[in-house]
Amino acid sequence: MPLKNSATRWGSVSIGLHWLVVALILLMAWIGLRMGGMPNGPDKIATYALHKSVGISILALAVLRLAWRAVTGAPAHVAGTPPWQARIATLAHVALYALLLAIPLSGWVVNSSAGFPLQWFGLFNLPAIAGKDQGLHALAEQVHEWLFWTLVLVAVAHAAAAIHHHLFLRDDTLARMLPRGWLRVADKETPDA
Repeated sequence: MPLKNSATRWGSVSIGLHWLVVALILLMAWIGLRMGGMPNGPDKIATYALHKSVGISILALAVLRLAWRAVTGAPAHVAGTPPWQARIATLAHVALYALLLAIPLSGWVVNSSAGFPLQWFGLFNLPAIAGKDQGLHALAEQVHEWLFWTLVLVAVAHAAAAIHHHLFLRDDTLARMLPRGWLRVADKETPDA
């Protein structure tokens, strides 16, 4: 499989980055939804540290994905896609990329405005991007959570659309974001002549 994207399908780098980010987002959802209810102690501190490190990783991977896409382009929409669907798909992709940047950045503001240090897996410290501020901290927490739930909605719609394309429209929309051969696209029935 080619590394770069082609006019008709995603390359292996884009596919790998896509599914790595999906896996990290699922991990973050699991961590984020359980960490608030944890009792104070070393386990909670370690869980928050993991949440922050994975969030910074997602931010870096989102920047890498955008850079790779800028260099290699993106496949055209599947042939026969109505213009309105192509526009919605484009808007969904823009929203997903924006959220992949905004959520970790809002988390960074949450951390900075609380006055906590930010380390990436204990290897190095990242600078604060805001001063300690209780009001900003409360607002950033709300924004961070709101952005997460927006990501959930957009991602579910994105996945549902890909599955719809595969099961009902029988096109390559989903198959071209998977390694070649993982999904077979059934031939569309042709009416008798």
